[in-house]
Amino acid sequence: MTTQDNTVVAFPTKPDGPAPSSFERIWGKKVKSHGYAAIPTILIRSQHRLGINSTQFCLLIHLLDLFWSPDRPPFPTKQQLADRIGIKPTSIKPNMKALETAGLIQRVQHKTSAGDWGANTYHLDGLIQKIKDLEPDFDMEKKKRLAERKRVETPKGKRPKEQ
Repeated sequence: MTTQDNTVVAFPTKPDGPAPSSFERIWGKKVKSHGYAAIPTILIRSQHRLGINSTQFCLLIHLLDLFWSPDRPPFPTKQQLADRIGIKPTSIKPNMKALETAGLIQRVQHKTSAGDWGANTYHLDGLIQKIKDLEPDFDMEKKKRLAERKRVETPKGKRPKEQ
């Protein structure tokens, strides 16, 4: 009869730092080091419902990318936005006007310390409120989807009687 070696298996060790976020696991640490924007899924799924075209949606995404703190609304120049998106600066104004008319943004002009007109400040309170107003519809849809999933996963003989 042969004897086997007694081998001790060590417990896995915990990593030294915090576990990487989902974002970091997908995109990597180097990409994450350049920052990222929080874009609510409701905004993405509601583009058509909000009545905004692709350029207006893209402008909102860029404004959200620059919106780092609730007490400091973004204030990019039209030229900066045009350069980021790859459109002419003259296309920015009518699209921002449409977003303002839709109640999604509020443009506030301000003067520089030299007395010149500076970049607009873009308040996104309207967009934020509209997304919050849409949330109950998405919550109801989510509950219906989960209930339907539960229904189809339950064997037919164990499902409650449908009325």
